[in-house]
Amino acid sequence: MTPAARVAAAIEILDLHLAGVAAEQALTGWARGHRFAGSGDRAAIRDHVFDALRCMRSFAAQGGAADQPTGRALMIGALRDAGIPPETLFTGEGHAPAPLTPLEAGSPPVDLPRNVALDCPDWLAPLLEQSLGEAFVPVMQLMRQRAPVTLRVNLARTTRAAAQGALAAEGIEAAVHPLAGTALQVTQNPQRLRGCAPYLDGRVELQDAASQAVVEMLPLAGAARVLDYCAGGGGKTLAMAAREPARYVAHDIAPQRMRDLPERARRAGIGVELADAARVAALAPYDLVLLDVPCSGSGSWRRAPEAKWALTPARLAELQQIQSGILDETHGLVAPGGVLAYVTCSMLSAENGDQVAAFVQRTAGWHCTVQRSFTPLDGGDGFFCALLTRGPR
Repeated sequence: MTPAARVAAAIEILDLHLAGVAAEQALTGWARGHRFAGSGDRAAIRDHVFDALRCMRSFAAQGGAADQPTGRALMIGALRDAGIPPETLFTGEGHAPAPLTPLEAGSPPVDLPRNVALDCPDWLAPLLEQSLGEAFVPVMQLMRQRAPVTLRVNLARTTRAAAQGALAAEGIEAAVHPLAGTALQVTQNPQRLRGCAPYLDGRVELQDAASQAVVEMLPLAGAARVLDYCAGGGGKTLAMAAREPARYVAHDIAPQRMRDLPERARRAGIGVELADAARVAALAPYDLVLLDVPCSGSGSWRRAPEAKWALTPARLAELQQIQSGILDETHGLVAPGGVLAYVTCSMLSAENGDQVAAFVQRTAGWHCTVQRSFTPLDGGDGFFCALLTRGPR
């Protein structure tokens, strides 16, 4: 496919998404209907789509449709944002998009409003600015870009240096990431990862560097029984189990999210028990309970940009209720002297420090020993982790 044909395909997929189809579903449907498109074409089209979703406000404004984005306007804006005159690809020749209309060819806005330029929803900007302070603008600028590809080295199987060498042997270059002792950032040929031996045999796993740093904060030494209560796909369960031997139990309110965890654990040489709510209660108490709670996902908008535009004040309030409810439901599972680790991939204080402070205030016998926030300025996603201890200070 030509570059212009790839842009036309992205327009088609973006229009489907704007009509209510999830981006991944629209991409998959397009690929099935266009089997002539090679892997390179599909990857390039995917990049176009997700770049447009990350930067929807600014691209739409630069494409002349600030109030009502269309796939066409988003791709015109994307080209202008990259310094490429859109008329060079919007030619109408072959499979290229139709030529620009006189209105589309007009002068794009020179100075975008701050929140538009930062691709930040207006209602969220004050909350994020209050939470991030002076880091608000640089963080939001980074959120307009693609997230780095990072790997977690399974130290139960190999070393970071050996993993680097094994990846390099397959043409995948990876550099040491300073945020965690297990982290490697892929700098060349990330598309080869899922077919390479170190990935297939469990020596490395895809995992954000800040997520790995959160796991390094957890007091696992001496823990006999550990519960990952909101396990999802189980990435943190596997990361914990690779660090310290213990009995690891994984639970999720939607068990289907954990369907791949047994195979991933087998591949990594790690034992994990999947448990429903009754089994979780029967195995209590735990030395450590990890709560990676449902949240706005504001720290991971580079990877899931749809969530930025789908979040509403009502949904944020609902998430805060869910978070406080999970804290209240689970603290009784922790053994005396044990730790409840509260984690989000959010950068909003309302979901982070405010929740921790409220829990400690309403729950006797608990105190916060450590809390830390990560932002994309640290080299990974936005994360928050607080360690809550049951017992005297």
